[in-house]
Parts: sequence; C-alpha cells; structure tokens
Amino acid sequence: MRQIIILLLLISFNLYGFSQDTCQFVIRVKNIKEIKGSLKYAVYDHNDKFLKEAAVSGGAAIDSSAMTFVVEGLQSGGYAVSIFHDKDDDGELNTNFIGIPTEPYAFSNNAKGRFGPPNFEDCLFELTKTTQILIEL
Repeated sequence: MRQIIILLLLISFNLYGFSQDTCQFVIRVKNIKEIKGSLKYAVYDHNDKFLKEAAVSGGAAIDSSAMTFVVEGLQSGGYAVSIFHDKDDDGELNTNFIGIPTEPYAFSNNAKGRFGPPNFEDCLFELTKTTQILIEL
C-alpha cells in the first residue's frame, strides 16, 4: 500500500509542474540615461494581446545604466517584449497631448515603429531554454 501511495505522489508531481518544459530567459537592458525611477517590462505571447495583455510583467528600481531581468515560467515559443523607463514611478508610460511617449521605451529586437509602436512580428523572438535578449533604451 505504501508503494502505491508513493507511486501516485510521484505521478502527480510529474503531472503538475515538474513535467512542464518551462524556460528561463534573460532580458538585458542598456543605455539607461537617468538613474531614477524604475524600469518596467512586459512579455507578450500573442499578436492579439500585444501591448494589451502581458503573459508576464515585472520591473525594478533603476540602480545603474544597465540592468538585467530573469524571466521564468514561460513555455518555449514566440514572444515579444516591451520595456519603458518609468521616470516618475507612476506605473504608466507618460505621453504628451497627442499621445507621443515622453518617457524612454524600447522593444525586443530593438524594433522601431513608424507612426506608432512596432508590430508584434517585428518584436518577435523565439524563446528557448538559453535565450538572452539585449534591448537598448
């Protein structure tokens, strides 16, 4: 009976999380011009959710001109990252009266948009177990 319980526990651990092939990837950000406020990032897993609903998000207070974030728990596949320097720590990307951002921002692949943000495909990268991306703010 004890062996059956142990076997069931091992199977349940395998089914709930330990068998999931999740990735850990690194976001490196450089060219932070002011050491104040915080850096916020968002990881998107689908074109329809891009810049609307992040799969994962986070951030940290800025303490140097280059920072690194380690993101865990995502499955391998295609993703895009947006990042911005929240200078006043209000949790939002501030814009001027016509909607142009007044705080620094950037995207994976260092993608640039024309007359607005870049599209998901321009920012898209393939996440594997050893992925590291570099974003210049």
